[in-house]
Amino acid sequence: MANLLYFASLAEALGTKSETLALPADCKTVANLVTLQRGRGEPFASAFDGSTRILVAINQQMSDLGAEINDSDEIAFFPPVTGG
Repeated sequence: MANLLYFASLAEALGTKSETLALPADCKTVANLVTLQRGRGEPFASAFDGSTRILVAINQQMSDLGAEINDSDEIAFFPPVTGG
């Protein structure tokens, strides 16, 4: 089971900071996972609709939509962070 982590406003929108999810066999990339998330209905559909940029890290390494994922990965989603 993949360990999914959600941070900041994304965690607020989803109402959770983490969950475990069994990835289907055809879910091999971050882009596949984002599509899967959208298909889960609300609030996931809105959170992953592409209107807001979301960053992703796999096993604590920054990644992109084309990155490969495995069922045992920790996959973190978070909005870009600004600060001063």
